[in-house]
Amino acid sequence: MNLKTKLVGFLMLLSSAIYAQTNSTYEFSLQQAIDYALQNQNAVKNAKLDKQISEQKVKETIALGLPQVNGKATAQKFLDIPTQVIPNFISPSVYGVLIDNNVKDGNGNPIKMPANGYSNIEARFGTTYNMSYGIDVSQLIFDGSYLVGLQASNVYKDLTVKALERSQNEARVAVTKAYYAVLVVQKSRELLDANVIRLKKTLDDTKAYYQNGFAEKIDVDRLTVIYNNIVTERENLERVYLVTNNLLKFQMGMPIASELKLTDQLTEVLAVENIPLEGPNVQARVEYQLVKTQMRLMELDYKRNIFSRMPTIAAFGTLSKNAQNNDYTKLTDKLFPTTIVGLSITVPLVGSGKKFYQTNQAKFAFEKSKNDLKNLENALTLESASAQTNFKNNSGQLKNQTKNMELATEVLRVAKIKYNQGVGSSLEVVSAETALKEAENNYIAALYNALIAKVELDKTYGK
Repeated sequence: MNLKTKLVGFLMLLSSAIYAQTNSTYEFSLQQAIDYALQNQNAVKNAKLDKQISEQKVKETIALGLPQVNGKATAQKFLDIPTQVIPNFISPSVYGVLIDNNVKDGNGNPIKMPANGYSNIEARFGTTYNMSYGIDVSQLIFDGSYLVGLQASNVYKDLTVKALERSQNEARVAVTKAYYAVLVVQKSRELLDANVIRLKKTLDDTKAYYQNGFAEKIDVDRLTVIYNNIVTERENLERVYLVTNNLLKFQMGMPIASELKLTDQLTEVLAVENIPLEGPNVQARVEYQLVKTQMRLMELDYKRNIFSRMPTIAAFGTLSKNAQNNDYTKLTDKLFPTTIVGLSITVPLVGSGKKFYQTNQAKFAFEKSKNDLKNLENALTLESASAQTNFKNNSGQLKNQTKNMELATEVLRVAKIKYNQGVGSSLEVVSAETALKEAENNYIAALYNALIAKVELDKTYGK
């Protein structure tokens, strides 16, 4: 086998592996679909990353209060050593000798000295090469804003935990609704398949009756129209199934190209007796806890603004060594140490009022959050009551439509018996078929509405 053949074989194997990976087949129950979504849905992934970010933020805030140690080193070469003009305190005379104010010049006038009593000297201080290195250490001792910041960072972490829980709940609700939608479409497809088979038999029987002179052509035409319509509806429903199945995969975070099969059967256990009679525990809702945590953050922001006007105390220390020399090769021959320790206190005294106004803003925002929490509590209570009412109504509607579908099925059975025995008309059969199809559509709609209402009810009770 030559190299080209091996390469082609390898590429074919690789492409097959990629195709298999992108077109995987999954068989999931509802719980498995939810578990998959909690691991793969992008919104949940981002919420988990936000939680990890908050954990790092807590550590960052703690680190601000730990000792800060910094090393430093500098090396310089002065191309031109700075020049400093200083008074000539060595020989305070214009001529470089001491003079007396009583000494007269040749004209008998006293000799006048410069105004400062000295002449000036242009001096150059420093060396060509300078080097220093050392360590700076600082430790925060007291800062009210830092203490509040520690509390706020932990509350912020709790906030991201609640946000993650909310994202997971939203994923559960979205996946459950989409899963039920696929099951309902599957149920509708089963009913249509049964209708197609039943209508095909009725149409074939009627054609046979017509050929033998026991039925009219209009009877065949009526049934043909119904049959064609239901076949077209069945084809449309197949496309609807693909759309709902893809929607479920999207909600799960699954590649759309993958094949997904559902293993759960459509359960219709939606008894009204199972509805809790007591009101829900609003405080247990993650939405309530999330807003309450946000309110706690606003309260801490208010405290931080208050503490920002308190003194800040910090300790510091510096240990360094300096070297100076005009000869670079002898620069480190002698080092001059410098050691400093100290305590700094910063006390805010007089400002422009900025801190005062910021504190008031934080206070009003905190008061506003209290009102938002009360409003949310009322909204969640209303949502729970509405969900319970909707569930009762949709459950009752489902029971009625189930009975109507059973009655329509029985009416069609009797109409076909009468028609086959020659005591009924084809119009009765057509009408019964139409009524059954309408009853089935109503049943499917009621079934879906009841399932969605059950999901919303479970959501309000934290299930």
